[in-house]
Amino acid sequence: MFTVYILFSKQLQKYYVGYSSKNAQDRLKEHLYNHKGFTAKAKDWNIIYKIEMNSKSEALMLERKIKKIGAKRFLNEIASR
Repeated sequence: MFTVYILFSKQLQKYYVGYSSKNAQDRLKEHLYNHKGFTAKAKDWNIIYKIEMNSKSEALMLERKIKKIGAKRFLNEIASR
């Protein structure tokens, strides 16, 4: 199983989209405490969306779709369904 997730930082007012084969909570801990990438800029990231996918290819396709249209727009689209 793979998880596609969206994180949000109030401090930065930014979204982060990712996927992982790890549990979403464990991956969030890595972003908060042991990360040197974009998410290292803030320590208040929260998971605001997550979905489990059966395969890595499905997870990658959804991650790319979200990044292409933007996390905020994607969240608005699923909220309006």
